[in-house]
Amino acid sequence: MSVPDSALDPLVVVQDLSKSYTRGDQHIAVLRSLSLRVDPGEFLALMGPSGSGKTTLLNLIAGIDRADEGLLVIGGVDVSMLSEAELSSWRANNIGFIFQFYNLIPVLNALENVQLPLLLTALSRRERKEHALAALEAVGLLDRLDHYPSQLSGGQQQRVAIARALVTDPLLIVADEPTGDLDKKSATDVLDLLGRLNETFQKTVIMVTHDPRAAKKSKRILYLDKGVLADSLKNEF
Repeated sequence: MSVPDSALDPLVVVQDLSKSYTRGDQHIAVLRSLSLRVDPGEFLALMGPSGSGKTTLLNLIAGIDRADEGLLVIGGVDVSMLSEAELSSWRANNIGFIFQFYNLIPVLNALENVQLPLLLTALSRRERKEHALAALEAVGLLDRLDHYPSQLSGGQQQRVAIARALVTDPLLIVADEPTGDLDKKSATDVLDLLGRLNETFQKTVIMVTHDPRAAKKSKRILYLDKGVLADSLKNEF
């Protein structure tokens, strides 16, 4: 895996990125020649109305989808040049994805859910467990490791999902509406946790959100409208 030459080099470089979809006879342009850079250690919030392209951009950066045109370089790797197999391996080792609805496996307990991404690595069973325990400790859930999703609150489930995203020590954490299904207190706890991961562990975070209160936890806010960047704001602490 290639990495930035120094801390001054951008971790994410997006240049003239375009993405469209076809629905029946309709050709829908979602992103239009979009460009941005994200530095190592940033906490970036993406905001904008529904249909503005936020989640599409997040999925492209995460390697879940592919752009039609443009350059996408993450950690020095030109993601657009990877084959499907290479992209899957790259994604497993470099991206931690946090979903709005947790996406935990109901029949697996917290520890087993967190270990899932490690099944794609060469780690032994003992090493996978050690990594998962460390991730659960980081999110404050060691006392819930044998609990199943149905036995956890929404906030606890999201913290398990964050531990799962952390367990491979990814280059980048991407979060799609991570507080959208949570009550106010749980949302605050999750945002505080993301902030701590960013500040204490220097994790780079890109978060899609509709909630201005959630966006304020970031260091920079980008606004998308109809597939283009409409505005940018640097948060002051």
